[in-house]
Amino acid sequence: MILESMEKPNFINIKPNKKWITGASSGIGEELVYALSNLNIDVKIILSARRIEELERVKEASQNQQNIAILPLDLTQSDFEEKTKEAISFFGKVDILVHNGGISQRSYIKDTKMEVYRKIMEVNYFGYVGLTRAILPHFVENQTGHFVVITSVLGKLATPMRGAYASSKHALYGFFDGLRAELYNDNIKVSMIAPGFIRTNVAINALTATGETFAKMGKNTGEGYPADKCANQILKAIKNQKKETYVGKPFGKERLGLYIRRFLPNLFFKIATKQAPE
Repeated sequence: MILESMEKPNFINIKPNKKWITGASSGIGEELVYALSNLNIDVKIILSARRIEELERVKEASQNQQNIAILPLDLTQSDFEEKTKEAISFFGKVDILVHNGGISQRSYIKDTKMEVYRKIMEVNYFGYVGLTRAILPHFVENQTGHFVVITSVLGKLATPMRGAYASSKHALYGFFDGLRAELYNDNIKVSMIAPGFIRTNVAINALTATGETFAKMGKNTGEGYPADKCANQILKAIKNQKKETYVGKPFGKERLGLYIRRFLPNLFFKIATKQAPE
């Protein structure tokens, strides 16, 4: 069990040190940048997201700015090979790719338009697949590399008004579990990180049934685990090369939900039907 701690993880002797973080302009990605840039080691960080002005804001708020590069990236684009070449050119190598960009959803399955399903899969799944395939030759050539995939508790279970989002997160487990098995002999690692309710703008930016912005925080997210503490838990998981782990409140209801879904599925399905949507 990952215990809550206010202490920074000890990464003094941790290598590799060249990390590429997508979704770095807000939420968990932003806090990962701050946590890494504050460490007393020579960490190089590439920040990616769609909004360059927000990436610049994050860089300016970070320590050791000389070790930070900005690379705008839209996960719905198709030029991942060119973006990957550019990322490698900043520091000569990428050791760890943190897949963190994504978009959530708040709508009932029966009401959600197909274009919303397609957009969520394009960003949350195909974007990750495309970027992974683009950087794989670099990892294989170096016989080292680490994919850190920020999924969600909803990649293991599903609740009302999250059908499209949960589907995209479930798909990531199938892809990256297969990748881990295939590339074991190439010393390429995969860590699947499943956050619970984290206090970010993920709900506010979520899509409705028609593709509009949800624009509401929601009780569970508003009372969620602080993103900076979540970032520290993720760094510990990276350090320990965890294959799969939950991050969030140590005794949160979402963690309990994972156990119930695994060992008492019928009970979980009954509970899910009574889950109040938000």
